[in-house]
Amino acid sequence: MRDFKAISHFKGLNTLRFFAAFLVVIHHAESLRKDHELGHLKGIGIFENGQHAVSFFFVLSGFLITYLLLKEREVKKDISIKQFYIKRVFRIWPLYFLMVIIGAIIQPYFIEWFNIPYKMPYTFGETWYYFVFFVPGLVNLFFGSNLLEPLWSIGVEEVFYLIWAPLFKWLKKHVLKLILGVIAFKLILICLNTFVINQYTNDLVPKVLSYLIRIHQFEAMAIGGLGAYLVFNHGSKINKSVLYSIPTQLFFYSLILVFIFFGANIHSNIWYFFFENPIVSAIIPNALFLYLIIGVSVVDRNLFTLENRVFSYLGEISYGIYMFHLLILSQIIELLKGFVAGSGMVWETLFYYGVSLPLIIGICALSKRTLEAYFEKKKQKVLRRMKESNHSI
Repeated sequence: MRDFKAISHFKGLNTLRFFAAFLVVIHHAESLRKDHELGHLKGIGIFENGQHAVSFFFVLSGFLITYLLLKEREVKKDISIKQFYIKRVFRIWPLYFLMVIIGAIIQPYFIEWFNIPYKMPYTFGETWYYFVFFVPGLVNLFFGSNLLEPLWSIGVEEVFYLIWAPLFKWLKKHVLKLILGVIAFKLILICLNTFVINQYTNDLVPKVLSYLIRIHQFEAMAIGGLGAYLVFNHGSKINKSVLYSIPTQLFFYSLILVFIFFGANIHSNIWYFFFENPIVSAIIPNALFLYLIIGVSVVDRNLFTLENRVFSYLGEISYGIYMFHLLILSQIIELLKGFVAGSGMVWETLFYYGVSLPLIIGICALSKRTLEAYFEKKKQKVLRRMKESNHSI
């Protein structure tokens, strides 16, 4: 029998990572075309999934982090908060702060030097503390759209990581209560935001509070954590459950496809209630994402497998894709305006994606082999020293 408490590799999740990152890329790509008054595909369902893709990342992050913490506690009978933070810092911070340096310090000089017709919506002096203290979402709120806009979700994840591991360690006998409590608490906040706080968003404090409640999707991460808890403790039952029978899979996977490809174009009260209502939609789409994650990575009789070498590699560089893509797209849009604008929607689209996608993948692959590989080695060295130090005590 499979040991669901000792899974070292969840198959297919790298592919899902890439698909989610790709949805973010095409969402921003078409938003840029629209903003520059070019022909665009905005309004078509598949190009309107940026927010949903980020929510998927939150669910996936909660699933993986929670499973790793459960596994560590099972093996070592404890959780090392220090090691947890070290792993997150070496993985997340290098690209995050590189993007801050590029987008908030280097780019303004670049724009001025080459007389590029783009006005930065903020200065580094106005925003540095938002980036340093991992609330970059407030830059978006106060200064509007900008090339570092995707960093808001990294800030949300960092706050989640900051509190999740200590809570796990201190409440080790009440993990399920912790997970359900986070979901319940966030739903209460969403209700307050919907029915109370939103009535006063002309004032600064309610406006900021409302925004922070909306972007800190801890309910999505906790739903992912709930999935990890169930897989860890009841994986065999899930694997054989009617929930993953072929007819049930067909229904839920079809619903996910409809949601991704056509959701933005479906206008009905029932659809709105389940997928647009701020309270219900905090649960339903994230539960569907969790169903997909468990089905692809855990269930033996899943209808399809996503363990593909090419897509798996693209998933490995998906963090870079998410971080770099908007900066690259913003440069390619200038080429699009200068070289092929007016040549027709088909040729513009082929040029836009034919240039931008290979460039994004190439730069991210280079980042993975250089910057990220460097800090991965540093991380392993620090963890080895910690292990040796613990053995010597």
